[in-house]
Amino acid sequence: MSRLPLIDHDNASAEQQELLDAIQQKLGMVPNFLKIFANSPAALRAFLGLHGIAGEGELSPATRERIALAVAQQNACQYCVSAHTAIGRKAGLNGDEIAANRAGGSQDAKAAVAVKFANTLVEHSGSVTAAEIAELHSAGYSDAEVVEIITHVGMNILTNFIGKASEVEIDFPTVELSLSQGAA
Repeated sequence: MSRLPLIDHDNASAEQQELLDAIQQKLGMVPNFLKIFANSPAALRAFLGLHGIAGEGELSPATRERIALAVAQQNACQYCVSAHTAIGRKAGLNGDEIAANRAGGSQDAKAAVAVKFANTLVEHSGSVTAAEIAELHSAGYSDAEVVEIITHVGMNILTNFIGKASEVEIDFPTVELSLSQGAA
């Protein structure tokens, strides 16, 4: 049972309903974590705006999902691990790649550098070294992509916090957290 109410057609204000309808139209569903966000239309609009802008960047959808999986596992957010496992599969990630992402790596050499950097950002609250940024550049990431990686980490931390603080019910196929990382 969620600690915060899920906002849906039965309990939404006109403003909330408009936002939920737009999400339904775009995604074909309204995930429960967005129903939690809808408690504050301002917070939901802010998240949707950031999410929309972040999706327009240079990072591939697969790399964005790799980052989301790594961050969700590191923050022990079962809702987000479950959601991004499903979304990651739609972005072309297979089970072995998803497992590698959750463990902080990737089967793709370039993506492995981005996932490692994402984990470092979380572990050190954003403090990274010049060498770590140089490693991204050496792997072929542009300055724009470095900023996008940081943005995706921040956005995923936000959703991890919403998921964990609210104890939102998982509305994706449930995936267990790895005990070796993040869930301890």
